[in-house]
Amino acid sequence: MITATAVRHTHPLTTLMARHGLTAAAYLKRVADRHQALGFGAMAHRKEKATRWTREGVTPERTALLAIASLHGIDFADVDRYGWPGFLLLALDDDKAVLESPWTVAGTVTSLTDVGGPVDRRGFLIASTSTLAAAVAQWITAEPALAVTGPGRQVGAEAVGLFDTRLDALRHLDDTVGADEVYDAAVLEIRLITGLLKNASYTETTGRRLFAAGAEASRLAGWCAYDAGRHAAAERHFIASLRASASAKDPTLGAVTLAFWANLRYNANDPHGALHLIDGALADRHKIASPRVMAMLHARAARAHSKAGQPTPAWRQVDAAFDAYSRADVPEADLASMYWINHGELHQVAASSALTLGEHHRALENFDAARTHEDPYDTERETRGTLIYQARQAEAHLALGDIDAALDIGHQVIDAMGGVGSARTTSTLADLRGQFTDHRHIRGVADFLDYTA
Repeated sequence: MITATAVRHTHPLTTLMARHGLTAAAYLKRVADRHQALGFGAMAHRKEKATRWTREGVTPERTALLAIASLHGIDFADVDRYGWPGFLLLALDDDKAVLESPWTVAGTVTSLTDVGGPVDRRGFLIASTSTLAAAVAQWITAEPALAVTGPGRQVGAEAVGLFDTRLDALRHLDDTVGADEVYDAAVLEIRLITGLLKNASYTETTGRRLFAAGAEASRLAGWCAYDAGRHAAAERHFIASLRASASAKDPTLGAVTLAFWANLRYNANDPHGALHLIDGALADRHKIASPRVMAMLHARAARAHSKAGQPTPAWRQVDAAFDAYSRADVPEADLASMYWINHGELHQVAASSALTLGEHHRALENFDAARTHEDPYDTERETRGTLIYQARQAEAHLALGDIDAALDIGHQVIDAMGGVGSARTTSTLADLRGQFTDHRHIRGVADFLDYTA
């Protein structure tokens, strides 16, 4: 199994040469020929050059970069956009199975089987605007699973129940320790579930429950990949999850996936893509059985509108989120994965939206409400989320000139960060440090920046 750690340390040029079946010398000869054809002149192509590029941190000369890009059909503008070796990831197309498989039961199994290649395209998004639209449209019309009879052993409700129990444990573990370890465990669940879907016999009901478990395992893997900053892997898992929810004939489960996918898109500077996903989930809202899922969708829409600089629709969606939640029953009567949606969570979303929109007093009011409401945000369970929201609260204090309050919360964040693996948490702290930079002349701020460097 390819672990998250292994994924991070594979150089894309090494993988690219291997995929084309080329030695370093043969590959560099092709680059040199392209370099000459582009009018850049002769280029040395000793195999040691590849070693310097892949193992010693040497960046090729500009003309060599352009020759490599031309060799793989990569736009020259992307050389500057992604840099070395990032632009090479555009040549590593690992996404055909999940993007191009038909929206059938067999296509779902194929997409679940392909959990990704050995290269981490950190920060990349694989879904274009047209892909988002097509995914939502096909999710609505995809065929559901039927009974499977054959030589494989019969699988019943007991096996599915075990998957549900294991996934519930992984969700709660993710709350506490973060993404890396849970990602590998979620991928293992996907493989186990897919093995049964491909090789076992089962009734229509059991089959759909297996696909539902596959959808949740893929959704969780996508969330963990996103939390670790691996956007391409996250989108691959979210698309597979959406397909599996369609095969399970479970629109509520698909809406959950679309909400988490939207979170990725608006935080990757695509709030309009996020809104398209949420609109798709809400288009047939009467089929969504969970009030908490409805509240989450409206909350995600609020964040997307705030990221787009649209205060009026953002606050309208905040109101809609609280209204949807007012119809929720106790957590035990709702979807198991929605245990974390409560008044406190919605106030945190309202606070974050206000902060993004520059409404700092309103942000602090909601941050306080998240903690003091009779249905409060669970700071003990939601360790990672608490750190992120505290850092945002410190930003609001800082924007209002209350440096002492901002520093106090900032130190609380630092003290609590140990043992939580999350790229989002690290990024949020980096944003907070950036906000403090203009105040470095203050002794306490300088000490904080030095301590967190």
